[in-house]
Amino acid sequence: MLTYAIGDIHGQMELLQGAHERIAQDRAREGVAEAEAPVVHIGDLVDRGPRSADVLSFLISGQSAGANWLVLKGNHDRMFARFLNDPMEPEPRLRRELNWLHERLGGLATLESYGVDVAEDRPIAELHADALAAVPDSHRRFLAELPDRLRRDALILVHAGLRPKVKLEKQVEDDLVWIRDEFLNYRKSHGALVVHGHTPVPEAMHYGNRVNIDSGAAFGGPLTAVAIEGTRVFRLGARGREELLPIV
Repeated sequence: MLTYAIGDIHGQMELLQGAHERIAQDRAREGVAEAEAPVVHIGDLVDRGPRSADVLSFLISGQSAGANWLVLKGNHDRMFARFLNDPMEPEPRLRRELNWLHERLGGLATLESYGVDVAEDRPIAELHADALAAVPDSHRRFLAELPDRLRRDALILVHAGLRPKVKLEKQVEDDLVWIRDEFLNYRKSHGALVVHGHTPVPEAMHYGNRVNIDSGAAFGGPLTAVAIEGTRVFRLGARGREELLPIV
């Protein structure tokens, strides 16, 4: 069974289109019908990059048109949705001195992509009011309905990772969209190959029990697209497939 996956997008619309083009080319080379292999977007659709609004519109339009696309929730997507619901509600896994509008997180870039005036020192209440007026209801519903995990045969796809030794059905969303060290440092099997993003690496990496496909599109890196057959993982590039082998 074939599954395609795309790493953390972070408002990089042109890179997202390029990733879908590489997937379309792979489908054509391999003779794979769209219905046979979904494209899973691993989360962090928004923030930092310049075109978050366009990314959401693209994904919503594609799904509405019947494209076999699945979209998972990332921590940045959750922070955006939380801001729209209540800008003063804290994000449980975010350090207290930070908030979604902090320059390190990129929320202002997302608001700006919707045409919101993000001039310095505007009160949060004004930004929130403008955001509610600018962000379409379809985008808010889309964000609210994003699933946080996907099990597909020998794969588990999730944004950040899993709490080790906890069954998938018992995992909590805070971990699925935020976890780092406990998951990244765990070397044993999770019972399936975990495909995730959240923690940028210079290029997609296969660690044996997990594959990280966040190649830092948020910070000027490429956007990774992979094809996964069983537990074999192939990075899709200009020349086609390149198998990712587990590092020793």
